[in-house]
This record gives sequence, C-alpha cells and structure tokens, in this order.
Amino acid sequence: MVKLSVIVTFFNVQQFVPDALRSIEANARSDFEFLLMDDGSTDQTPRLLEEGARTLPGARVMRREHAGVSALRNAGIDAAEGEYLTFMDGDDWMAPGYLPQLVSAMDRLDVDFLRTDHVKCTGSSREIVRVPHGRRNAPLDPRTAILPADRPSLVDYPNLPFGAYHRRTVDRGLLRMPEELRTAEDRLWSWRMHLQAESVAVVGLMGMHYRRSVATSLTQIGDERQLDFIRSCELVFEMLAEDPEGERFLPKAVRQFCALIVFHLDQIDRFEPAMARRLKSSCAAALGRLPKDVLNTVLDSMDIERSTKIRRLRRRIPGKDDPDARTNTNGTAVA
Repeated sequence: MVKLSVIVTFFNVQQFVPDALRSIEANARSDFEFLLMDDGSTDQTPRLLEEGARTLPGARVMRREHAGVSALRNAGIDAAEGEYLTFMDGDDWMAPGYLPQLVSAMDRLDVDFLRTDHVKCTGSSREIVRVPHGRRNAPLDPRTAILPADRPSLVDYPNLPFGAYHRRTVDRGLLRMPEELRTAEDRLWSWRMHLQAESVAVVGLMGMHYRRSVATSLTQIGDERQLDFIRSCELVFEMLAEDPEGERFLPKAVRQFCALIVFHLDQIDRFEPAMARRLKSSCAAALGRLPKDVLNTVLDSMDIERSTKIRRLRRRIPGKDDPDARTNTNGTAVA
C-alpha cells in the first residue's frame, strides 16, 4: 500500500529540476510514490524528468497540455494512491528526511490536514517562516483557527505544499483546486478547508524550501491573470454567505481582500497602463459590492497607510475598461 503520494508540478523550470529530483531522492521510501507532473513544458524539463524517474523509486512522469497548476495538481490528485498526499513545486526542494517526519506527524495526530513551517529562499538568503498559529502538535477544529480578523491566523497561510492531507479530504472533494482561477486559487482552497474539514494540526517541521523571485512564477508576471485574486475573494464571500457562521468570519475575509489589493497596488508598475487601470476599477467595483459597515470596520482596524489606499480606491467609479463591473439602471455597481 502507498503511504504517501507526493505531487510535484513542473513548468519550464529546467534549471531547477536537478535540485528538485535530488531532494526527492533524499526522501524516498519504498511506500512513497512521486508523481512528476509536467504542464506542457517547452524547455528541457520533460527530458530531465524522464531521465530522473528511471533511477528514482516510486516515480511516475505524467505530461499534460499546458493548463495551469490547479488542473495539474488535480490530475495528480486523481492519479494518487497514497493514504496521505503532499505537494511540491518544481522550482522548490525538500530537506533530507522531511517526508518521513511528515508522515510520522500525520500518523500520530490523525488529522484531515497538517500545516508546517517552511524556509523562504530568495537568491542566497534564507528566512524561516512560521505557521501563524501558536498551538502545535495537537488536533484542532479548523474553524477555530480562522480568527482573529485583525491578526495573521491559519487561514492566512494558504500555500498547498506546506503540509500534508489525509485521503479522506480527497474523498470529500476538499483537496481539489479551483481550475477557473489562474492565481490566488490557494486562497479559496484554504477557506474551504477551514470551513469544511474536521481537523487540522500544526507541527514545527521546516523541510520545504520555497524559492522566490523565479522568473517563470506567476507571482512575477504582471498580466490579467493577477486579477484572479478578485474573483477568488468574491468566491470566498459567496461561500461565507451560505455558511451559518459566515457573518462572524466575513471581516477576516474582507481584511484579506483589502491586504491583497494593497499588495497589488504597491506593485502596480509591473502592469501595463491599461491593465493597471483595470486593476483599480475592478477592485473599486468589488469593494462597492461589500457590506459598507463591515468594510468600514475593517478599514478602521487597519494601519493608516493601507486603509487610506483602500478608502481612496473605493471612491473610484468603475470605468468601461472594467469587464467585471456591471451596473443597474441607477448606475450602482452590482454583483
């Protein structure tokens, strides 16, 4: 029986494939499988994966037409046979012995999903990033880890590779990624896990090394795909509208949205002028669809610099270059 399925996604990262494969080999075990998922790479990534898989126990290469990381991860989930699943991006790497420790923690805690610390790698610098939750090595109700609204919490830590997932989350459809979103898909996924999964735990493992500032990463690309964070957050709002505790959690989701808007405004120079205008008008329209009392409460709790940027933006009238802003007969933006 396969104990752990490791789904590793690759797209045009030939320079990082050797490091990724070496780290996988340093974590191999007879009851582990490694699904090497290629998203239609056009460089040497497919060749390197095929060569590496020949000597890597439990490795399978699966190549698909380019469809994005969510579709690729879902294909890996469908093919996985393990009791537990975890993920890695093809430009990242794991410390030796990390995966056996991850499995040991899942065995010991028996939770739906597990969250781990990680190491952020930017060039030659290294920074340990801790899970924003104090209690460790104990099962928790994921809903109790959503609040408070005004400080980082577990739902603010959405990256899929920093953890492990029990097979029952696959059976319940919780682990699948939203393929309609090209970016910020992990935000929607994180909320769904916290609202619908039954148990979570945090452990102090930091074996995953997360490489930043990679040119091929979507986080470095300033095109319309970046605007998907707006739709992602609005889907969270819709999910909360149907949840019995949605009103209690909504300020947290609104604060997340505001923080993401400021993040993109601070990097607006990477967008072409037309796309920058669309970013502003689309965000303004989305802000206009939020309950005013909730938004005002959130803005009052934020620091002056960020809240001022949001207040200034919400006064914008959505323009005709914003395909996401629709208006009713008296000109008010509607969902």
